[in-house]
Amino acid sequence: MGKMGGVSVELMVWDEPTPISRDQARATYLAVKKSEPAAGEAPAVAKELPGVVTVYPGHVLVTMDLDTMDEMSGQVFTVARAHGLVCYDPQRDLLHNVAPLGVYQGMQLHTGDGMIVHDPDLGLVHDVLATLSAQNPFVALVTFGRHFIQVSPGYELEYKEGTLSRAVVGDLADVQRAFHEYAIGDRAFLDRHEWV
Repeated sequence: MGKMGGVSVELMVWDEPTPISRDQARATYLAVKKSEPAAGEAPAVAKELPGVVTVYPGHVLVTMDLDTMDEMSGQVFTVARAHGLVCYDPQRDLLHNVAPLGVYQGMQLHTGDGMIVHDPDLGLVHDVLATLSAQNPFVALVTFGRHFIQVSPGYELEYKEGTLSRAVVGDLADVQRAFHEYAIGDRAFLDRHEWV
């Protein structure tokens, strides 16, 4: 494999019949990395993926420069989703399952460290919220032209549907619950917290 400039990052894509956990995804990624790349014909999905693609039996590894990671990751997530494949991000230790999804077609997940995911699965939304930090200063779910929910460290929630409201919530579990409710079209979080 040719050496790429600077630091490289990886994503791995493969097929799973049902949603899996991050632990399962991490174990699969590590096991595949120890195996030998596959010889022969690459699967169709490999031809659509950006970056440097290495094919392993049943798995495709995408390597890209850190500089282009945000843009290329978005392309990888989209291609994987279109093919019904899971995608594991070992840098962030995040897993993109095909399902279950929220109710808003085209909803986007945005993070302060540059990740943008179209139609994120609910497990990913839950896991991303645990990465809030100085390096990832916000997470937002956006349904363009309608409404959004966003959170920053210290668990300050912002919700906008017409007007912008803010609420400070107690802990990460409260934040994860509010984002889950938002994603599935349940507005219980609006009654549960004090909004200003």
